[in-house]
Amino acid sequence: MQIERYDGDREALRPLFALADDSPTQISNYIDKGEVLVARDGNRIVGHVQVIETGEGGVFELKSLAVRPARQSEGLGRALIAAAITRSRERNGRRLIVATATADIGNLRFYQRQGFRMCRIVQDAFGPSTGYPKGSAVNGIPLRDQVIFERDLGAD
Repeated sequence: MQIERYDGDREALRPLFALADDSPTQISNYIDKGEVLVARDGNRIVGHVQVIETGEGGVFELKSLAVRPARQSEGLGRALIAAAITRSRERNGRRLIVATATADIGNLRFYQRQGFRMCRIVQDAFGPSTGYPKGSAVNGIPLRDQVIFERDLGAD
């Protein structure tokens, strides 16, 4: 497996972006932003991570991360996070943030295991006004609130 910068047509990656975000509207708003790194197995792209600038000096956001379902639990997500951290540090990043649904128990566990810490909750971040279907749920938990995680890039 190899991780490299992706400079191709990002629309070709839309199915991966859709694994990470249930809102086509939101994906369209950010798919072309920042930098995308992909994990390749031969010529096949099996995962991606997107890192964007936040506008706050030294702070980058991990905007999208996904690994094809057949390749999950192999450490690819962890490797993509490590590559995003390295890339953010190369760009003089001090912090890397990521947002996810408070209902997504798997993501809460994953990001904490990667050294991220919860720093803020955004209530009612998910709903029709932001492009998510009314009544959506994850793991049987209503999809409403968002948690922001951060990782200090000076640590380690």
